[in-house]
Amino acid sequence: MSWFRRTEKGISTPTELKRETPDGLWYQCPECKNVVQTREHQQNAYTCPKCNYHDKIGSEAYFNLLFDEGKYTELDKDMISGDPLNFVDTKAYPARIKATVEKTGLKDACRTAYGKINGVDFTISCMDFGFIGGSMGSVVGEKIARGIDHALKKKTPFLMISKSGGARMMEAGFSLMQMAKTSAKLALLEEAKIPYISLLTDPTTGGVTASFAMLGDLNIAEPGSLIGFAGPRVIKETIGKDLPKGFQTAEFVLEHGFLDFIVDRKELKDKLSSVVTIMMQPS
Repeated sequence: MSWFRRTEKGISTPTELKRETPDGLWYQCPECKNVVQTREHQQNAYTCPKCNYHDKIGSEAYFNLLFDEGKYTELDKDMISGDPLNFVDTKAYPARIKATVEKTGLKDACRTAYGKINGVDFTISCMDFGFIGGSMGSVVGEKIARGIDHALKKKTPFLMISKSGGARMMEAGFSLMQMAKTSAKLALLEEAKIPYISLLTDPTTGGVTASFAMLGDLNIAEPGSLIGFAGPRVIKETIGKDLPKGFQTAEFVLEHGFLDFIVDRKELKDKLSSVVTIMMQPS
């Protein structure tokens, strides 16, 4: 009866024959739970092949997706936050910045670069949610302002990719001042007739939404992005009522007239180059 009886406990495999699955080989969609190879997910512009869920990505991924052959020149890449208020919560602000830099490899929550998109010169500022929740501090505002200055000098269209939890509390008033600063710089782009396209991604909230994110000549968004000033939980607790279905999604915001259109990330590069070419034609 050895057919039905295990003669040895467990199945033993020599250590030298064991193979471990490499980390990051597979990606599971948080929306539909579909599992695909990480390489396939990346080749699909970090969107799910089954349900088209747009995964959160950072500046490096956007730059590689948008710039021709992934080639670009970064501006002000070594700029880093100071500590104007000597702020301390569970740790001192400089210590928090240092720890976040070591963890993410980023210097702050925004990077600016220039290059070509389908042969069209572009300047792009892109926020990184992984750096203290994509919070807007002095460095973020200064990098965006200098990016706009570069677009003005080189007469290139300016693309702002927003992904933020709002203003950075560790810089208080200095952070809020970036709203006015960036908005004033964008007015110079308008005077120079240089296109400004604002791309809102998941999430775009707080002072970012209340300033440069909603000031584009074209305001566009990725599918399913959370867009708003205060978060839905805060609003629900404030008004004491249930919110409409899909409240503050890109689709809801588009329906209510605050966006020009929603663009799939896989089509973003071609869409940007084509609309800017039209916008820059002499009238």
